[in-house]
Amino acid sequence: MSRTLPIGDSSSPRSLSAPGDNALAASPEYFRKPSPRPGYATAWGPSLSSRMTYSSFRRSNDTPHGGIASVYYNDKEGVAEMTGRDYYTSTGRKRAANGLVEWGMRSGFGILRSYHSKGKRYVVGRRNAKYSISLKNNSRSRLEVVVSVDGLDVVDGKPASLRKRGYILAPEQTVEIRGWRSSEEEVASFMFSPVVGSYSHLKHGETRNIGVVGLAVFTEKGIDPWSGRSADGPRRFSASPFAESPLRRAR
Repeated sequence: MSRTLPIGDSSSPRSLSAPGDNALAASPEYFRKPSPRPGYATAWGPSLSSRMTYSSFRRSNDTPHGGIASVYYNDKEGVAEMTGRDYYTSTGRKRAANGLVEWGMRSGFGILRSYHSKGKRYVVGRRNAKYSISLKNNSRSRLEVVVSVDGLDVVDGKPASLRKRGYILAPEQTVEIRGWRSSEEEVASFMFSPVVGSYSHLKHGETRNIGVVGLAVFTEKGIDPWSGRSADGPRRFSASPFAESPLRRAR
């Protein structure tokens, strides 16, 4: 996918005839560019094969099951600053959505180590390294997962919203979300990148939400996620084969 991004406008040369303009041009502040934000964001990387199909799914609720889960990422110095070096570590995927799923960020040879501090979870990335978002469905029912990277939905690459539709995980299925979807056949790989080269910055001119991956999990309407059976099933066990109809009284 090729896109030309404007880097300036030379069609309207600046006039220095107005009072004060010469002083501004001579000032060091005039030539000083804003310092780029330190740390990592995510770039639009090389294309990877990833086929997608469609399936109907009715959410049981508009609110994500167990709330929204987040993983913050940065370079080593950034994570040290954000945690204040007060943390404990763990390995492997971690539970979310009240245990319905386990998830983490995979790069290199496995799931990146998690640094836990003050109720938040962090991982350390490596510049230009590809990564994926690893998800495991622990339940016996289908789940819909809506995932964002740097505040952008991983399906359409636009600002994320809980109203947008996500990917469906089959019961006990494990999937790897490896990039932003560019077509029904491919994704653009996630890559740790300096902020100035991130997809959020280059495409949307926005860096406010960089450095965080979000997850929202929705259960299927009418299905108990742990048993995989219809939610109406338990009610049927209390049905009586010889129940008498109540008497009716006139009033």
